[in-house]
Amino acid sequence: MNLKEHLGDHILSPTILALAEAVKGISQAVKTADMGKVGTMNSSGEEQIAIDVQADEILRKMAEACDQVGLLASEEMEGEDKVGEGEYAICHDPLDGSSLFDVNLSVGTIVGIYKTNSFIGVKGDDQVGAFVAVYGPRTTIFFTLRDGVNEFTLIDSEFVMTKENIKVAEEGKMFAPGNLRACSERKDYLKLVNYWCENQYRLRYSGGMVPDINHILIKGMGVFAYPGYGDQPNGKLRLLYECAPMALLMEEAGGSASDGQNRVLEIVVKDLHQRTPIFVGSKMEVQRCKDFLA
Repeated sequence: MNLKEHLGDHILSPTILALAEAVKGISQAVKTADMGKVGTMNSSGEEQIAIDVQADEILRKMAEACDQVGLLASEEMEGEDKVGEGEYAICHDPLDGSSLFDVNLSVGTIVGIYKTNSFIGVKGDDQVGAFVAVYGPRTTIFFTLRDGVNEFTLIDSEFVMTKENIKVAEEGKMFAPGNLRACSERKDYLKLVNYWCENQYRLRYSGGMVPDINHILIKGMGVFAYPGYGDQPNGKLRLLYECAPMALLMEEAGGSASDGQNRVLEIVVKDLHQRTPIFVGSKMEVQRCKDFLA
């Protein structure tokens, strides 16, 4: 079954199909893009590489051309922009894990979809959909419209369903430990990492949120952790552009996502580039993180 057939007459079909077309463009760009830096900074003060800018432009053009989209926010932009008269709002990280690009590891795109006139004041629970693309040996997308999670693979210029109704088990011995530097200051996190190692959890960590969450969803178990510490008490991952869409996808697959105390989808967006710690994956593994780090 291809993507268009799967979506049928769903109200968000035009937006998802437009995002899929944008992903095709980014996938091609990833194969040929200049790996150099462009001498500019994004809204968070991080130096951009050429593919960051290119992916952001592709998604902006998609949003401007899609009649359903009225508002756009990007990790690469300072504010939110009105791009049309549509009632839906799209926020995105155009190329998550771009620091992995020059070493040829998988990168991805993360998108949250809301029905709002402003992202300020929304919660992740307000999302009407979440969408992620993975640019690896294959180009895949997985998304939810609050009706479960499905994976589609780009085959001969169209997206074809390859996994239906993805589910994550309540526990599973696989861990992706982000921000290991926090172990130098946080003995509780060091104890958690030691627990994973002593209990023979399998390490599956790429350094990118998209491939690591994709791994949990496709393998059906595990946990991704990114705590804060020191001068980054909230870590580095952004609530709106990364954590909220991933949290919705994981919950729709039967998992959970927490900042260590609160459900990620209940955190209110007060700033477009707000950051949050996140522990996301199998329910019991996320609870274990909360217990160790309480």
